[in-house]
Amino acid sequence: MLPPSLTDWLPENHLVWTVLGAVEQMDLDRFTDAYRLGGAGRAAYDPAMLVALLLYSYARGIRSSRRIERACWEDVAFRVIACQQTPDHSTIAEFRRRHEFDIAELFDQVLGLCREAGLVSVGVITIDGTKIKANASMDQNRDYRQIALEILREAEETDRREDEQFGDARGDELPEQLRTAEGRKAALAEAKRRIAERKRQSEEQPSENRPLDDEAAEEKAEEDQAEERGVIDPQPLVSGHGGRREWFRAGRRQLEDHRAQQGRPIGRDREDRLFDAAGRLEQNREAELTANERYEQWRAQGKMRNGRRLHSNGLKPYVPPELPDGVVNISDPDSRVMRTQGTPPRQAYNAQAAVNDRQIILAAEVTVDAADFGRLEPMLETTLDGLRRVGVAEQPDVLLADAGYWHTAQMQAIRDRGIEVLAPPDGNMRDGIRPGWEGGPYQQMRDTLQTDRGRELYAQRKTTIEPVFGQIKHNRHIERFMRRGRSAARSEWRLVAATHNLLKLHNHWIANTA
Repeated sequence: MLPPSLTDWLPENHLVWTVLGAVEQMDLDRFTDAYRLGGAGRAAYDPAMLVALLLYSYARGIRSSRRIERACWEDVAFRVIACQQTPDHSTIAEFRRRHEFDIAELFDQVLGLCREAGLVSVGVITIDGTKIKANASMDQNRDYRQIALEILREAEETDRREDEQFGDARGDELPEQLRTAEGRKAALAEAKRRIAERKRQSEEQPSENRPLDDEAAEEKAEEDQAEERGVIDPQPLVSGHGGRREWFRAGRRQLEDHRAQQGRPIGRDREDRLFDAAGRLEQNREAELTANERYEQWRAQGKMRNGRRLHSNGLKPYVPPELPDGVVNISDPDSRVMRTQGTPPRQAYNAQAAVNDRQIILAAEVTVDAADFGRLEPMLETTLDGLRRVGVAEQPDVLLADAGYWHTAQMQAIRDRGIEVLAPPDGNMRDGIRPGWEGGPYQQMRDTLQTDRGRELYAQRKTTIEPVFGQIKHNRHIERFMRRGRSAARSEWRLVAATHNLLKLHNHWIANTA
């Protein structure tokens, strides 16, 4: 006379049992500590249940919070995980947002379970990247002029006709108050004050969440700009042979690394994102000016290889741009327009992964650079750090990468650690040899890859990491991030990688119990 048990409707080798068993082995204290005892309102859902729900849904390629909520009504496996509960889609989305960092750390715990199962071999590992679309459209990219004008129009709260706004002028001139750095700062601060005032009048907010007034907003902007300028010191990242442009690239790289460490969330309000985008372009310009200042100081004190002092005779003078150059996407300012040969450009992130010969993902990171250049050694360090956290002290014997990762200094540093690096100097789409890459380490690598051992080892790259990306993007249809911002994209990519490893672990357990 008792009702049937849902657990009887699922076979013993179903993925849901692997997910629930894995969650039981995980340390979820960081999730539970976020909930205070004796709080008002109804009881919160068990964090372990929500973690299992996210792991299982991502493993099945279901990432929409509304689809997860619907599945909790309709799918037996989801009902088993949720214990016949039906969390609202907003609860699922808020849990994912609130525990962004903790969800990213689930990757290490799943990797630890794979190590216990004997799947984390490190003899030969492969590093590669794939472009995953951002939750933003390319149509939302704006330059500084467009952002400034849009901010001012928002502040005016009117839809004036062009002839009323611009008179006899062309219509695309920059307003007078935005033609100097001081004028831009004052005009944007005034626009922000007026927008914040309108928000206060239109909706009631708790005091701790009220928008900043004009004075506080101006002070906050000054502090942020001072902080950004303070982190720029490009000299440790330059070789001294690339000229002024190399210093600019190094300064921008330091700024991007600093932004990645900050992990600031993307504003939900469009007006907030407009101000963020304008601030980023201003910071980029400040970073370029600071990098040029450092370059001029180095050149005045530096020496050439033969010991002679550098001089500026014939050196083209640097003329800073009147306005910050470049574009920023106002939907997701962290994302970039990325191009891959053979595919159209798209607003995306570069998702990096390190994979072993069992197709287990050992490391997963996200960058905003379309090119993989300069990411070989950082990804190796990330991989080794992650392996140490799960109790693997060995380092790989061989590191495989494609031509985009070629970086002579980094490859030599990796070899000095006793790790062999195999990466072709010439891409597959190139006919012949790169100009200027005829001899030295380039030809040595070509010769190594032509040996029987070299061909056999490098062939593992396509059979290890390419299928991983294919399973994620084609089989599970994960081709676009659900949330915005680099930190959110990193959290989601590591969750995707964790569920990939969980599927591998499930198949391993099923094969051993069959």
